[in-house]
Amino acid sequence: MADPRQPRTTLALMREMGLTEEVVARRKAFLEFGAEDVERLRGLHDLAAQYADGVIEDFYSHLLSFEETQKFFTDPAILARVKAAQKQYFLELTQGQYDAPYVEDRLRIGVAHERINLPIELYLGAYNFYLRTVMLRLVEGYKNNPEQSTATLGSLLKLVFLDMGLATETYLFRRERTIREQQEAIREISTPVLPLRERLLLLPIIGAIDPPRAQQITTQLLQSIRAHRAKVVVMDITGVPTVDSAIANHLIQTVQAARLMGATVIVSGLSPEVAHALVRIGVDLSAVNTVGTLQDGIEAAEQLLGYIVSKAGDTGTSHNPAGS
Repeated sequence: MADPRQPRTTLALMREMGLTEEVVARRKAFLEFGAEDVERLRGLHDLAAQYADGVIEDFYSHLLSFEETQKFFTDPAILARVKAAQKQYFLELTQGQYDAPYVEDRLRIGVAHERINLPIELYLGAYNFYLRTVMLRLVEGYKNNPEQSTATLGSLLKLVFLDMGLATETYLFRRERTIREQQEAIREISTPVLPLRERLLLLPIIGAIDPPRAQQITTQLLQSIRAHRAKVVVMDITGVPTVDSAIANHLIQTVQAARLMGATVIVSGLSPEVAHALVRIGVDLSAVNTVGTLQDGIEAAEQLLGYIVSKAGDTGTSHNPAGS
């Protein structure tokens, strides 16, 4: 059951990452984090509250002594806010509840670091300093009971490594998703389907075509044919450096799929080098309508649609006597 304290966006992120209660329980078991550790950390809470402000000040003094991390905290208001959040994080280490809301808080840390583009090596380095500072305070607080100090430190290390795993995984998950979204956006920009005139589309393809992009080209084209009720498409591949047999066969399948939707595809810009290579590897282009240049492709498409193009000053301009 969802905890009402958890923002829906972070709950969705937990689902995307597959962080179910069972998964988190397995991670705790792998770290051997159990009931005894929970009790030791609970017993540390009062001492943690006593030293919290000092630990946080030491931590941020260290961060602000380096240019790489200093630039993230130039605004005093932001610095005050992150100090307060870090103090809350520190006190939550010993509050004794390490269930879904606790995990959600740790994911939020990873999201925050990815959002400000903090390099992961600085993030892990900061964790190292933070942990060492806490350890010194812990040893000082338990100086009369070294055995208890060692046991409590062990429990703290288990929890911190759980935290680091969750926050780092979130950071990487979000970064990979951001990269995927950027790549998809670039593909969409680099493969536009442009309506030239009624029922006529232009698909200029520039750059290398890998299997994911080939699939995207097909999907975008078929969707555009339906949306614009297109009858003819000019697919220009002048800007494609190489076409291997796999990509050529995919383009042929795209042409066939468009035909099933009632549209004719004219492929323009097939270079002599690419044409020769395709013939050499045995790709059959007999079922594909090909022309040399984009201009030839547009003219052929207009003829198929019944358009007549005349020069300025003649009896008329471009029109379609056959209608649409």
